[in-house]
Amino acid sequence: MIGSLSLLLTLPTSSPAPASFAEAPARYHAVRQLTFDAYHHVLTNANVWSPDGRRIVYDTRSPGKFDGERIEEVDIRDGRKRVLYESRQGARCGVATFDPRQERIVFILGPEGLTPDWTYGLTRRRGVLVEVDRPGEYRALDAMNYLPPFTPGALRGGSHLHVFSSDGEWVAFTYDDEVLSKLDASPFAPKHERNQRNLGVAVPNRPVRVAKYFPRNHDGEWFSVLVTRTADRPEPGSDEIGRASEEAWVGVDGYERTDGVRQKRALAFQGEVVAADGSNHNDVFIVDLPADLTREGSAPLAGTPTTRPAPPFGVSQRRLTYTDKDRHPGLVSAPRHWLRSAPDGSAIAFLKKDDAGVVQLWTVSPNGGPTRQVTRNSRDIVSSFNWSPDGRFVAHVMDGSVCLTEMATGTTTRLTDPEAKYVPMPAASVFSPDGDRICFSATSVIQEGSYTQIFIVDVDTYPALLRRNRSNP
Repeated sequence: MIGSLSLLLTLPTSSPAPASFAEAPARYHAVRQLTFDAYHHVLTNANVWSPDGRRIVYDTRSPGKFDGERIEEVDIRDGRKRVLYESRQGARCGVATFDPRQERIVFILGPEGLTPDWTYGLTRRRGVLVEVDRPGEYRALDAMNYLPPFTPGALRGGSHLHVFSSDGEWVAFTYDDEVLSKLDASPFAPKHERNQRNLGVAVPNRPVRVAKYFPRNHDGEWFSVLVTRTADRPEPGSDEIGRASEEAWVGVDGYERTDGVRQKRALAFQGEVVAADGSNHNDVFIVDLPADLTREGSAPLAGTPTTRPAPPFGVSQRRLTYTDKDRHPGLVSAPRHWLRSAPDGSAIAFLKKDDAGVVQLWTVSPNGGPTRQVTRNSRDIVSSFNWSPDGRFVAHVMDGSVCLTEMATGTTTRLTDPEAKYVPMPAASVFSPDGDRICFSATSVIQEGSYTQIFIVDVDTYPALLRRNRSNP
């Protein structure tokens, strides 16, 4: 481990920090490096902490590649590591997240036994589960059925970035369709819907069995469906979307609707719309989910040979933001970021440029309405972000530092030293379950090579910043 002296500085803003903001101690030992080996240690952007907050899960991919062969965890108390899964038969694995309630992880596993006509790709990957006390043994999350007749509850493509709901009962993911992708690539294909990225949800206790007439078909332990609707050619100026991605569960226990009823489960996501002038950008959408995702709606859950799998009965998709007429329309694509919900479900956060072109943090209610610009900094936020468990802060990277933004005031505070030898990466700034620590990735030179390593900053050393608010809600 290393200790790094850092300065806690309030970053410049276009308006002065509120007078009620309390400065934390000027100097402290706050940052620890957890990993040191000469290979990469890659964090997912959420749910990387074990339920007890003692371990962090990561994969070993190279930057920009899906070549990881192991899923590992590191103990934050002594730095000891353990391999939770090592891929076999040429498969690759990555993008691991913890169940927040149980000692298990979910991650992407590429195809085993690669052949010239079946290699890894967006439409050829799946989710698998590993129990922490049974390392090396995976169970298929989603069933796959690549040729008709298709099976309700089975997918026919690739699932990606699997994240448990806060109660650990459902798993959300993004999805790309192998069946439609092949048709897209063929000049002789019949009329069909296009392969477009959509969102899916897997629910337990409904194992799915599929016929094995195609060698890549396999069973799954959870029932998987798509929950978003896309259009091949979205109507300009409409709420139709051509892509759904970068999603987040809304609230620890959902959110309160305008009628006072609690919507138990919902996903906020970025939907790609077409403005009236024909330009494309992403806005914030939400999909409300019914308690039962196994009931068929207006079209087959499993799709047809020429159509996408359809959402279940009772799913409702809505647009929340309308940024078409802003000086800088749409959410930013760089940095790539996933929407994040306040723990109480009252607000959904996203990144968007202000009128001056600076990337700021914004929020919108899951019920829609006006957006709120939270930060007014002079420098861009350059990373994905996460809320603290108490809902008071968001952690992100800015100006070479891991920072906290106080959501009530919009004041951004630096946590790590911008002059340190490491530079925080944009992928992840994730709070521990108790909110006392933030883990992040940074590059570190080892044996004359540069590798992605894991660091943590101990936020609970700042009583003026956090404990003051916890004792005075």
